[in-house]
Amino acid sequence: MATLTELATLRTDLEPEVIDHLQRFLGSWSLLADLAFSDLLLTVPVAATTPEHASPSVVVGQIRPNNCPTRLTQDLVGRILDLDGDAAAVGPGHSERWCLNGEVFAPALRIESIPVRFNDAHVATVLRVTGGLQHTVSVYEQLYADVYNRLGRMVAEGAFPFANADVYVEGSPRVGDGVIVVDHEARVEFASPNAVNALHRLGIFQPPDGRVLTELASTLDGVTEAMDLVEPVVDEVSQTASVAVLVQAVPLVASGVVTGALVLIRDVTDVRRLDRLVLSKDTAIREVHHRVKNNLQTISSLLSLQARRVDSDESRSALLEAERRVRSIALVHEVLSREPSDQVPFDDILTSLVAMAKDSVITDQRIEITVNGDLGEVDAEIATPLAVAMAELIQNAVEHAFALTTSGAEVEGQWVIRHEDLAGEVILDLEHDGGELRVTITDNGRGLPQGFSIETTTSLGLSIVRNLIVGQLGGQIEMRSVAEGPGGGTVTTFTVPLEQ
Repeated sequence: MATLTELATLRTDLEPEVIDHLQRFLGSWSLLADLAFSDLLLTVPVAATTPEHASPSVVVGQIRPNNCPTRLTQDLVGRILDLDGDAAAVGPGHSERWCLNGEVFAPALRIESIPVRFNDAHVATVLRVTGGLQHTVSVYEQLYADVYNRLGRMVAEGAFPFANADVYVEGSPRVGDGVIVVDHEARVEFASPNAVNALHRLGIFQPPDGRVLTELASTLDGVTEAMDLVEPVVDEVSQTASVAVLVQAVPLVASGVVTGALVLIRDVTDVRRLDRLVLSKDTAIREVHHRVKNNLQTISSLLSLQARRVDSDESRSALLEAERRVRSIALVHEVLSREPSDQVPFDDILTSLVAMAKDSVITDQRIEITVNGDLGEVDAEIATPLAVAMAELIQNAVEHAFALTTSGAEVEGQWVIRHEDLAGEVILDLEHDGGELRVTITDNGRGLPQGFSIETTTSLGLSIVRNLIVGQLGGQIEMRSVAEGPGGGTVTTFTVPLEQ
């Protein structure tokens, strides 16, 4: 479905400031739909280049009421309407026939229209779709219709939506949650049963009709603030720590004078309790990851201490490799301890893995590690094995690809870099295409031994990588020499499907 901005750009001549005004209107017109118990359409005259129509208008917005059945089952946004009659007429009872693509559409329905003004210009039209449904009109619907007409006049005068504030915010009360209408003195003219129930939650048991809201409870001073500022105010009121009520006050204005306010009130006690439970759960999850990270770091430190106390170089190397692998897993839990989620920003982990690999270089060789692209966010269950595998591959490159001996010599059938001043380079190319992760690690080091295969390698580190990528993550991996001879280099490519 096209957005208002897209439709206005493609099919109308509206200026950017007019489009902004209409965007604000779409953010607040749920009030009108609920008060009118009707479907609403927002239409804008089409540009002159659009093919001829009787009264060409494009539908740029559609909203259904939250408190009664819809009369329009179709999505009409983006459609061209032909209106027979004066689309600028205001007020209930104004009826029109309307056509969709040249044919009369739903003739049993009736349209009442309100012009939308901005800077004294008629820029759009609100169509209220009525009729077609048989129901008994309640006393509340009659009162709501009066408020709807008052807001409709504000729309026609350009006073609604309000220029300096958004009427609708996420989680705002709807008309069905509870309605209070006050006069210019903030004296209650009407309160719906749901609104009275919400007031009871605040400890207000006096009948509200005829009383000033602030006299009922000083915590409701947001209503008078909205009337003084002539802009909507949203406030959360609490009588006790266990009760929360959301109050939204919308001033009602006629000819520039505040004549009262529409107050929507919603008991959000259960919502806030759930918010606290979610927050408590997130805190607990963060604490678990934090403790796991600390335990892994403790194990890492113990392995490092043990490595210093052994005499065998082979044993020391094995302990240090184990310590590094544990540290790689700890990095994942460190990220999760900051923001527990099913998705992990892997770039944060990779930055630490690269830094860890650089710190482990013990030769005088200058080694540069370059990262191109990113993997974005990955599932937490993928992040841990992926981090260990990438740590092994990066570490393998910086430790073994650039071992220096006599210039130009060959050691155990493997070529080494020919010049001590030549910089070792490791390049990581990363790609996340939505369906899989693709990683390519290239170095300009000595290359692989003759006849090397990752499927049959006896290297513990590469065996771990193969088992993680292929066995655990269901991916594929390939390692090969870039070219024969000194400084031929190695390229490792692996892919990991995101649907595990």
